[in-house]
Amino acid sequence: MELVVLSGKGGTGKTTVATSLSELAKDVIRIDCDVDAPNLYMFYKGNDIEKNKFYGSKKATINELSCIQCGKCKEICKFNAIEDFKINSFLCEGCGACTLVCPKEAIKLEDEKTADTFITKLDNGIISRAEMEIGSDGSGKLISYLRKNGRKFNLEEKLTIIDGSPGIGCSVISSVTGSDAVLVVTEPTKSGLEDLMRVVALCEHFGIFTMVCINKFDINLEMSKNIEKFIKDKGLSLVGTIPYDDDVMKSINELKPIVYYTESKASESIKEMWNNIKKIIY
Repeated sequence: MELVVLSGKGGTGKTTVATSLSELAKDVIRIDCDVDAPNLYMFYKGNDIEKNKFYGSKKATINELSCIQCGKCKEICKFNAIEDFKINSFLCEGCGACTLVCPKEAIKLEDEKTADTFITKLDNGIISRAEMEIGSDGSGKLISYLRKNGRKFNLEEKLTIIDGSPGIGCSVISSVTGSDAVLVVTEPTKSGLEDLMRVVALCEHFGIFTMVCINKFDINLEMSKNIEKFIKDKGLSLVGTIPYDDDVMKSINELKPIVYYTESKASESIKEMWNNIKKIIY
């Protein structure tokens, strides 16, 4: 079973929910697919037992000895990456158009390292994660690799919890493709509802079972009711409503999952939500 935790935008509490569910589920496989801003590992103490270089893109290079400085490569480049017959690696998109027009075959595409990938061993499971190179983009290819890397350690068919990227982009599509269920974390604002609609539309397109929880539902009860109506009209499962709780910010500052704060209202709501999720997915 692979459960993906998503949100329409950053800052809705997605990682807070993902870490909490991981702790409540005990021995699980954790995969941090929010590669542009990975922070799941920060809540745990573990040892990196595997590290690999990930080459997810290509960059053009010019052989100055073969170049006759005809300028055709600069003319064809749509990214303005070629100046004075040199290639700016930060502007180059690796499209390869310059290699096609070069009369001397002086330009070649070379693999570029875009991230380091890690398997971090914890007391109860592992985290499959990545650290991006400066200026690199999180790609669906990298997400697919992280999920595949995590599956290598799931010999006992444990639950896998994926902390996905916010939004509906390529990395999100790669996070949900082939998964069993999605939990969307939303918040009671007008933009929160609009973001939820987009994520739900994406999940519907790929035919993935979708659940929803409303974080900080009590800061705008009217909007929460509107979100509940949308969920009901779509035939989705509202598995939890989490109240606003100052202890959540404390847990983030202390890098400790909120479920370990015994007096926390949010903790109790998340525990109840986990019971609801278990009844559905199992």
